[in-house]
Amino acid sequence: MTTLTEADAVEGLRDALGLLKDREQVAERLLDSSAKHSFDPDKELDWDAPFEEGKWFWPPELVSLYDTPLWKRMSEEQRILLSRHESAALASLGIWFEIILMQLLVRHIYDKAATSAHVRYALTEIEDECRHSKMFARLISRGDTPWYPVSRTHQHLGRLFKTISTTPGSFTATLLGEEILDWMQRLTFPDERVQPLIRGVTRIHVVEEARHVRYAREELRRQMVTAPKWSQEFTRVTSGEFARVFSVAFVNPEVYANVGLDKREAMAQVKASGHRREIMQTGARRLTDFLDDIGVLRGVGRRLWKSSGLLA
Repeated sequence: MTTLTEADAVEGLRDALGLLKDREQVAERLLDSSAKHSFDPDKELDWDAPFEEGKWFWPPELVSLYDTPLWKRMSEEQRILLSRHESAALASLGIWFEIILMQLLVRHIYDKAATSAHVRYALTEIEDECRHSKMFARLISRGDTPWYPVSRTHQHLGRLFKTISTTPGSFTATLLGEEILDWMQRLTFPDERVQPLIRGVTRIHVVEEARHVRYAREELRRQMVTAPKWSQEFTRVTSGEFARVFSVAFVNPEVYANVGLDKREAMAQVKASGHRREIMQTGARRLTDFLDDIGVLRGVGRRLWKSSGLLA
């Protein structure tokens, strides 16, 4: 099989979404946007302001137990406390994922021209992700909650994935980690029921992640057209497996114990919750539609995505 070159991809090559965009032009626009719309969370946010009584740390509809029998038995105070711990757990998950993403980006640009806009934007994105990880860590500390690491099994699976991932697989995983949280955060930052600090953190993340999503989507489109057939198929399988890992890691059972709930009962109710399933599938829909369009959700990979619960 002949592997298509980047020059081929620029000169009229297309996928189901249309013509592929010039890689350098995309990166130049993203660099320009980064120069205009980047934030320093340490200076941008009021970290010393007290939390407001009765306000949530995550929109209640996005809390894992929402509308379950257990939720209906909980007091409002306990529900808000659960939102506080789940917000910290999601921030912890974000740090884990962004550390993986930074390593994948470094691998992606390792043998590319450092003077290219494409590489310069990747380095800019790594700067963004460093700030985001520090911001999330500070938020966890400010909320007086524990750090919630992923399970030891998921730590090892993440390490394996970083080692064996193809380039298109890396960008598929990038979008998986970014787009579901981004959907949730777009509901969070304008929600006046939520603590101002949480809203400020999510606003910064949404603005800067929009560029990251654009970069990853454009590069994944290119990779799924130009990569060898074996790499495309391997990407379908590994991305499906990563979707399964990510969907489980999205809920940390320790949050339930820390707010006085039985972990097994809580996890069983989350698993059985039609509302939670709908939330996760709705949050993933924009991504799964895109992946379907460009040929990622096929065969075994599609079945894995379905078993993750993120694809209806």
